Amino acid sequence: MRYFVRDETLFLRGRFRAASTGVHGGIGDVTTVLNHTVPRDFEGDPVRHLDLLAARHGIFRDYFGLMTAVNMRHLCVLQYDFVTVFITAGVTNPTGGPARGDAPHTINIIVYSREGMCDAALLEAIVTATGAKAQALHDLGYDFPGTTTDAVAVACERDAPPSHTYAGTLTGVGSRVHEAVLYGLPEALARQQGGTRRSEPSFFIYSRYGGDHWVEWQKENCPYYPCHFPGQRCDYCYCPCYPCADEELGEWVESSNGGKIWGCAGCTLLHVPEIADYMKRNPEAALAELKRLRQRL
Repeated sequence: MRYFVRDETLFLRGRFRAASTGVHGGIGDVTTVLNHTVPRDFEGDPVRHLDLLAARHGIFRDYFGLMTAVNMRHLCVLQYDFVTVFITAGVTNPTGGPARGDAPHTINIIVYSREGMCDAALLEAIVTATGAKAQALHDLGYDFPGTTTDAVAVACERDAPPSHTYAGTLTGVGSRVHEAVLYGLPEALARQQGGTRRSEPSFFIYSRYGGDHWVEWQKENCPYYPCHFPGQRCDYCYCPCYPCADEELGEWVESSNGGKIWGCAGCTLLHVPEIADYMKRNPEAALAELKRLRQRL
């Protein structure tokens, strides 16, 4: 999976098995899940609007789409092992207010699993994310469980073995979804409401160093800079190619639970300024393409 923001739109690109409650929603195989910002007074046809947007980016009907009035700089991305959750949030139209079925979604959640999920697990993950959303709003003091136009999409790698049959809060995938939404929704609201100011989307990683906790990664004023070499670029500190399994760049190592994890702490590929710039211009560039570029430098 690769994700990037362009034209006020979050794109997730890959080969997905997915379920969605948004535009073209349902369950099926798609190459793209997107979340697009529209003006607050948007009155157009959501399907036509997103179809035209997708076509401009070379994407046709094999996508699931969400819409929001929230600016993409308020997007929160949370990575918890093999699960990544994307949240945009606002609470201007709580449940119980006037309903507009075609209004921009106010709390949008996209869940991605690097590990395979059966269809039932994809659907149950929507329930899990929705439950975490309701709990987060309650914990913040709101007296409603959501807004009138919320949406959720869940995607996994289509070609990965379907190792997850269920996605309730006691399962490996469901517990990660629950924790990410529970932590991420207040962060997304804080950015949309102005309590926390960021100029670009926020990225959080679930860390086990010093006890389990969430950490917001910010490239500005990083205490570890330069972790590789002076002048390095840090836009891709958390590599979008992970785990690439390219043994020229890393190796499989023993994890604390006896399994294998991909170790690539010494890889500098995406820290090279020219390669980082190329990746930003071409976010779907293949790893082999990036390696060839490095050879030419």
